[in-house]
Amino acid sequence: MIVIGCSKSKELAKKIAKKLKARYSELIVKKFPDNELKVRYNTNVKNQTIILVQSFYGSINDDLIETIFASYTAKDLGVKKVILVAPYFPYLRQDKRFNPGEAVSIHIIGDLADHFWDEIYIIDPHLHREKTLSHIFKIKAHRLTANPLIVDYIKKKIKNPVIIGPDWESYKWARKVAVKVGCESAIMKKRRYSARKVKVTLNKKIDIRSKNLIFIDDMISTGHTLLEAIKAMKKLGAKKVTCFAVHGILVENALQKLQRAGAKVITTNTIPNKASKIDVSSLITNHLKN
Repeated sequence: MIVIGCSKSKELAKKIAKKLKARYSELIVKKFPDNELKVRYNTNVKNQTIILVQSFYGSINDDLIETIFASYTAKDLGVKKVILVAPYFPYLRQDKRFNPGEAVSIHIIGDLADHFWDEIYIIDPHLHREKTLSHIFKIKAHRLTANPLIVDYIKKKIKNPVIIGPDWESYKWARKVAVKVGCESAIMKKRRYSARKVKVTLNKKIDIRSKNLIFIDDMISTGHTLLEAIKAMKKLGAKKVTCFAVHGILVENALQKLQRAGAKVITTNTIPNKASKIDVSSLITNHLKN
């Protein structure tokens, strides 16, 4: 078995290889002047099971082509099996044709995965109507969750918490974590006026002045919803606010904006960033061993 660190997840891949006691190698990825990718293995992969470790963020389409080229090449070189560990996996948001002529990306990415990889592991995929990966992929697909890691972090690091879901989509998530932590939970009701203008209110009365308030969601992208939620909680007397997310996409200076609003941000390292304090390597290796 060889763990291959792709361009976006080299440090995480090293940790996974160490915990698996497997060989580690980095995929060599370069760009031609016209931005075409050149992908090369620097180790012999013939007759091996290889684990490609790649999160898809930033230059998502380049990341996708990179892993497709890597998988195709590995099979051409005679590997036994190609496993993709994708801590953060893209193109799962659009699961229906909302407007005429639209591409339904979730089905397209599923078909691509079935063709190029033999098995896939994803941490907390961003799904809406689809509840299982078996409806998306024909290959063996594993849906992992970082919830236990977040629960452990909160129990160890934060005293007297109250957990808030910033919108209805995140409330079930927040409530499950709150039950395991053993604290109260609530939800912010959200009314969206535009992509960047959102008004939120709390769904029930909670004395938050003496609490460590925690917002939790599967991802933080632009952070606009959280910023509105933080403002609302500050008006109600919240003193300490922490925003937890599995995936810290954190585009458009979201981290800096949230910090300026008085919030601490904690994410896992599915996407490496300055707030990624929770390591998912053990979560991944425990499942790979089973």
